[in-house]
Amino acid sequence: MAEIRVPDIGDAENVEVIELCAAPGDAIGADDAILVIESDKASMEVPAGIAGTVEELLVDIGDAVQEGQLIARLSAPEDTRGTGAHAQENSGAAPGESEPVDLREAPDASPANRIAADVQDPPATREIVVSVPDIGDARDVVVVEIAIKVGDEVEEDGLAVVVESDKATMEIPAGATGVVAAVHVQDGDPVAEGTQLFTLMSAGALVAPRAESAMAAGNEAAREGLKPEASAGTSPARAPQPSGQRPLAPAKPPGSEIRERKSPGAKVYAGPATRRLARELGVSLAEVDGSGARGRIVKDDVKLFVKQAMGAPVKRGERRGAGIPAVPEIDFSKYGPVQSMPLTRVRAAGARNLQASWLNVPHVTQHDEADVTELEAFRASLQAEATERSIKLTPLPFIVKACCYALKEFPTFNASLDAAVENYLLKRYYNIGLAVDSEQGLVVPVLKDADRKGIWELAAAISDLAEKVRNRRLAIDDAQGGTFSISSLGALGGTAFTPIVNAPEVAILGVARLATKPVWDGSEFQPRRIMPLSLSYDHRAINGAEAGRFVGYLAGLLNDIRRLSL
Repeated sequence: MAEIRVPDIGDAENVEVIELCAAPGDAIGADDAILVIESDKASMEVPAGIAGTVEELLVDIGDAVQEGQLIARLSAPEDTRGTGAHAQENSGAAPGESEPVDLREAPDASPANRIAADVQDPPATREIVVSVPDIGDARDVVVVEIAIKVGDEVEEDGLAVVVESDKATMEIPAGATGVVAAVHVQDGDPVAEGTQLFTLMSAGALVAPRAESAMAAGNEAAREGLKPEASAGTSPARAPQPSGQRPLAPAKPPGSEIRERKSPGAKVYAGPATRRLARELGVSLAEVDGSGARGRIVKDDVKLFVKQAMGAPVKRGERRGAGIPAVPEIDFSKYGPVQSMPLTRVRAAGARNLQASWLNVPHVTQHDEADVTELEAFRASLQAEATERSIKLTPLPFIVKACCYALKEFPTFNASLDAAVENYLLKRYYNIGLAVDSEQGLVVPVLKDADRKGIWELAAAISDLAEKVRNRRLAIDDAQGGTFSISSLGALGGTAFTPIVNAPEVAILGVARLATKPVWDGSEFQPRRIMPLSLSYDHRAINGAEAGRFVGYLAGLLNDIRRLSL
């Protein structure tokens, strides 16, 4: 009689049985699943590990289980028992004693164990597949540069591939010293986190020092959730990633393919939790492709299906959300010569984001003016020092500094609304987004921890971000995490404008062109340097009185910059 126990599940919590794949009396193979368990992050099939007949199932659907727990007993067929008896005889075990099958001892029980086995006995050469790393919530990511080709010898820190989202670029290094065996992408291909980029052949000696990081990766994989591919075998159509991560399909533009509906009688493999999620989201599982073992549908597959459906392009003439009709299509060529010029990816993405913000956020704009005569005089006195530091000192660092003071005084301006629009998500960090004009379109790099920097540090950081934008070398992280935005037109013109809120932020400050105006001081008119301010805000989060107080406080700081030292 063989015992089946729960395998290694890392530090996953709240693991429960969600499906029974066999019943007492069933004959199953070694790779056949006995049951499916699920944590709050992923699901996993538990294989029998030995061929035989199910004699007893010790758990039921909904039961909570833990690593090492006895879940089933199997009786092996005659040929298997004979083999087992022979093994017992050779090992000194008493005949007839049952030898429990503990999947925790199996060499392939978890990604971490597989990695550990590889590291302890490295081959002469190692095949390393490099994939797209964590790219946060970046969308529409494509390959824009491939710096390697098959046969190239590369260093660990050498540039291999450059990918670009609608906001920034990311340089991906080789990651190991070796020879390029294959390149899996082409210039212009869409990619996502986990997409395979290229394969290296690296000497075992070169890989051995990376054992610690490999083990860390395996442990992280266990912490991230139960991996069905790690213990239940792998579907031939979905081979596991060499990194031990769950395979991710290469990204495709939403709506670029038509899913084939499964036949009405086709069986859908999914656990109760996945089926419940599909019902809540109104998704037909017959239309969802499963990424689990043997095509099993997991929660992530349902979420991906919904994401792709929501992001699918709307055809001309179709009605959009909230009943908004599309702009009618007109043949302009009948009126005269026309030329079609595509938008850059940055402009196209910006157009979508701006439309989404305008449709979802009730915008209001508060206008005011700040007398920055003393600020401008102080800035002029620093120009010699700025030249020595090789820094261009503009009014923007002072504006950023003043905004940080104002955001601390009015914390709801440095916040977001939750999905239910019932709570503020107050942020205790101050990352200021700066709208930068470029040849590709409007880009908003983020100045991190702006409140902790002095004027010189802010000026240098602003210059560095602008240079990255111009050279198209803005990293993914440089365009994420903003809490409040500033759009400064500088000397470009305009007395005021209405900037669009960079949702999910709740406010954005627009700064128009400085102008010299006559201001009455009580006895005569004096020439003063006036800075127009335009604060757009989400009226759901901020009311008019609060906006008025915020702009007034900000103008007061800019009027007397000595307050910035208090």
